[in-house]
Amino acid sequence: MSAQLQRRIGPGLLTAYGVGIMVGAGIYVLTGAAAGAAGLWAPLAFVFAGLVAVPSALSFAELSARIPEAAGDSAYVEVGLGRHGLAVLVGAINIIAGTVAAAAVLRGGVGYLTSIVDVPSAWAIIGLGLFLTAVAIIGVLESLALAAALTVVEVIGLMLVIYAGFHAVPVPEWSVPLPPVEWNGVAAATVFAFFAFIGFDDMVNMAEEARDPARTMPRAIIAALALTALLYALVSLAAVRAVPREALALSERPLALVWEAGTGTGAVFLSAIAVAAALNGVLAQIVMASRVLFGLGRRSPAMAVFHKTHPRFGTPVLGTLAVGAAVIVSAFSLPVAALAEITSQALLIVFAIVNAALIGVKRKQPASPFAVPLWMPWLGIIACLAGFEASFLGGGA
Repeated sequence: MSAQLQRRIGPGLLTAYGVGIMVGAGIYVLTGAAAGAAGLWAPLAFVFAGLVAVPSALSFAELSARIPEAAGDSAYVEVGLGRHGLAVLVGAINIIAGTVAAAAVLRGGVGYLTSIVDVPSAWAIIGLGLFLTAVAIIGVLESLALAAALTVVEVIGLMLVIYAGFHAVPVPEWSVPLPPVEWNGVAAATVFAFFAFIGFDDMVNMAEEARDPARTMPRAIIAALALTALLYALVSLAAVRAVPREALALSERPLALVWEAGTGTGAVFLSAIAVAAALNGVLAQIVMASRVLFGLGRRSPAMAVFHKTHPRFGTPVLGTLAVGAAVIVSAFSLPVAALAEITSQALLIVFAIVNAALIGVKRKQPASPFAVPLWMPWLGIIACLAGFEASFLGGGA
């Protein structure tokens, strides 16, 4: 086996990969939760959440240009802070986070699938898990091509929802003048809406497989975050215009309500799109976590067995198999939702550490092919710690 990944990814596929991770299946639930908290001003919460994510995203963009390694966060921490143990811990958190997120999304996707196809849930979890693991092994270009196709399906579905929402009879509150901004509700919605943008951190793990990473990585990260923020804002705007906030808050299928309000027809197709979103999310997390294992294998002798790629496919086969198996097993366990909440809080701490690593890197080597001002990672640390405190106190997702 080789120890070299193949550089096959361009900016278009990488951007689609990022959008697919960030949009994912979460938009089908978060929209209703945001509307319940902030009412007509829910779109403002998504805009604010996107702005909160910007400093950390820009820090990741600079680090991916400086240190284009598959280990991503772990490599940044080791280079910037010189703490090997902390770097391994950060990598482990990312692997666990990816596995738990993939398991939760896989279960959610299977729930949508069984509502439109008569298939046992257990067999669906195993079958889809094995299929996506196989795709991830066959090749990164093939994996990201499938992810891009699924992302296109997701975006088309969301655009249809936006169209329906703006053609529905508006709710009574949608009038001039609009009701006052519910700042407490907007603040609460912003905290958990921030988690909708987690995903740009996964993009950096593809740096060793990106062509010209110093240029490709920052552009793709920024483009993916901007496109995702626009989608969330438009979808939430269409939703609060078309459906009363109480109905959105209580529904497990808020976007289906928007479609039904705008067209007067059923929204079975949205279940199919939700399945596509779930498949996309699971595949992206398997690809990401296996790259973290590969990168840790380079820097940690205890994990060197994972620093190998298939001679034909050029992918980290052992890491992909390990992650794929863990995802399938985790999808059958009960506490996935609780683990996902804890993992989200842990990721905010990881983001704060990565921002600190960029400060350390900048002090050691000021020059960079892509650079942000020194105050940007400091702002990222403040935003992450504020988000962690708010979620810990019960204001989060």
